[in-house]
Amino acid sequence: MTTAVLDRQNPSPLLADRILKAAGVLWFSVALAGQAAFVLYIGLFYGRSAMAGDYGRWNDVLVGGWRAGDMIGNLTLALHLLLAAVVTLGGPLQLIPAIRRRWPAFHRWNGRSYMVTAILASLGGLYLTWTRDGAGELAMQIGISLNGILILVCAAMAWRLALQKRFDAHRRWAMRAFLLVSGVWFFRVGLMAWVLANQGPVGIGEDFDGPFVRFLAFGCYLIPLAVLEIYFRAQRAGTAGKLITAGMVGGVTLVMGLGIVGAMMGMWLPRVT
Repeated sequence: MTTAVLDRQNPSPLLADRILKAAGVLWFSVALAGQAAFVLYIGLFYGRSAMAGDYGRWNDVLVGGWRAGDMIGNLTLALHLLLAAVVTLGGPLQLIPAIRRRWPAFHRWNGRSYMVTAILASLGGLYLTWTRDGAGELAMQIGISLNGILILVCAAMAWRLALQKRFDAHRRWAMRAFLLVSGVWFFRVGLMAWVLANQGPVGIGEDFDGPFVRFLAFGCYLIPLAVLEIYFRAQRAGTAGKLITAGMVGGVTLVMGLGIVGAMMGMWLPRVT
């Protein structure tokens, strides 16, 4: 039976499928643009400062950043920033179906390097979180640590399932890992969306320890994970469930887009121009 005949017989489920898929593609496209901007910022700000030998400039952005005499800590920080750029650039490439279909060898090797990079970046982030004073308070440290631990779990699951050739389950765990690795990016985007929506730093606190910061320390990755799980379930739901989820994803995309613009204008561009 052709698709045209199916459309005439029962158009609503097919249309709902397309709308849900379009909402997911829109979200991914906006996220891809925002993450590309973040990678460019990392390269222009941190990379240019490092090439000029002006590592102290990193402290204009990072609390507890570059420390004179702390070779191990500074090397860990530099490696963490480099890996953050690599993993932010390589992650989205794993989720593009056309690349997976046309260049399977690239998909496999990029996936392996992505997982290894994510694991190393997570371990470095955990080390820096508990050995250096950072922004926020204990809630921020716990939030970052939980994020790192979940990255390790999801990366291990995605790798294991790929080896077992259980590719549907592998893709789901890989998408979870992608969102978790993007937690740092989501934090910045969510923070700027909140500031713009409230026309000021409501709930952030003078020492970056306000109630919204404590919430975002966990919400920056748990909320995207929750939305992803709802999206997974909506793919098997009826027409109403698909349409409601598509609307939710559209709303999330709008908020994310607002945060990306805010982060670019308020955080990234001023430091690279």
